[in-house]
Amino acid sequence: MNIIMMTNIYKPFVGGVERSVDIFSEKLRELGHKVLIIAPEFENQIEEPYVIRVPAIQKFNGTDFSVKLPIAGILSDKLDNFKPDIVHSHHPFLIGSTAIRVAHKFNIPLIFTNHTLYEQYTHYVPGDSLLMKRFVIELSVGYANLCCRVIAPSASIADLLRKRGVQTRIDVVPTGICIDKFANGNGNKIRKKFGIGKNSILLGFVSRLAREKNLDFLSSVAAMYLQYDTTAHFLIAGKGPVENDLKDFFSNWNLSGRVHFTGLLESSALADAYNAMDLFIFASKTETQGIVLTEAMASGVPVIALEASGVVEVVKDKINGRLISHEDKNEFFDAIKWFAELSKEQKQSLKNEAKNTSRDFSIQKCADMILNIYREEIDKGAKYYDLENSPWNSIINLIRTEWNIISNVGKAVNAAVGDNKNKTYCV
Repeated sequence: MNIIMMTNIYKPFVGGVERSVDIFSEKLRELGHKVLIIAPEFENQIEEPYVIRVPAIQKFNGTDFSVKLPIAGILSDKLDNFKPDIVHSHHPFLIGSTAIRVAHKFNIPLIFTNHTLYEQYTHYVPGDSLLMKRFVIELSVGYANLCCRVIAPSASIADLLRKRGVQTRIDVVPTGICIDKFANGNGNKIRKKFGIGKNSILLGFVSRLAREKNLDFLSSVAAMYLQYDTTAHFLIAGKGPVENDLKDFFSNWNLSGRVHFTGLLESSALADAYNAMDLFIFASKTETQGIVLTEAMASGVPVIALEASGVVEVVKDKINGRLISHEDKNEFFDAIKWFAELSKEQKQSLKNEAKNTSRDFSIQKCADMILNIYREEIDKGAKYYDLENSPWNSIINLIRTEWNIISNVGKAVNAAVGDNKNKTYCV
């Protein structure tokens, strides 16, 4: 099978979408399929044989994101040679529009994974407002309804998409993880590197360091606990726009010596970091799955997290961690303290259950689910139009493709500013 993955975010940027594309692509190639990734250019990118880069604006609005420039026809020759069977889009905007055009050009199905609660990221766009959030919701729903199939990384996101008006069939397929890799990390290496004692409680967090991860709340709770337990440490793995703010915060609390920033970690180094932790803490409310939660559990690390979409499917209260129902610092602090005071046997039970949970997210299982969806849609044939290759049909199909894209934008604008001013959105 020849598969095209199209994404606005890819290496060297590290985030949930990039990791999902990379994990699935690697596994699908391992299973004998060809996967071509189409993504924007990024600074310091690594050239890979199965990645096509398209021109982009770097450092959009002061962030580390790239924004693809709409250059028609730049992909034609390369895609003609690749002879794709299916297009899998990972964003409804920018390169997502190109994905629609590619699907129409080759008469092949278009699959869309809704990785993100896009309205939670509008602070990166000038003019962020409630109106912008409504527009983004309507545009992503409209995009989903132009596709043959929609994939949600968790059941809670699938339910939310249906409530918002997605009529296309939705399948729940989480991003899988390589369980063995995370089960075999060397935590002692990390503890030795940062001078963390064997018996010290080590709290951990892995993610992009950005505003939408609710890091003000999380860092406050961590500081509270580190003040309470003067032997405890906090390990933060990742990079992002608020990294320096976090360092300043912990410095102001005189905790810099027990808060350790590792920067970006990949492969064995990431597995080592997870295995060094006693407890993984997580406060994001914008996740559709939270790959880091399953990676931590595969490493045998219980998780304490705020109750949110993408979290409730993974964290089971007092079984493999703690699920905090309210964004309350004292409640979160008490959950960490509860864990620290458990007996060795009780902690081991939580760790064992965490490992058991991670098995539901194995990459083999998730890749099989994706392939079944691909095969079902390929067997149905293209959704959009007849498969005749007449010149007339080609023109009609091109017009219809452009109209679908333009119409979707128009409907989203109308829904945001027109008849739906009083509409209740699940934001």
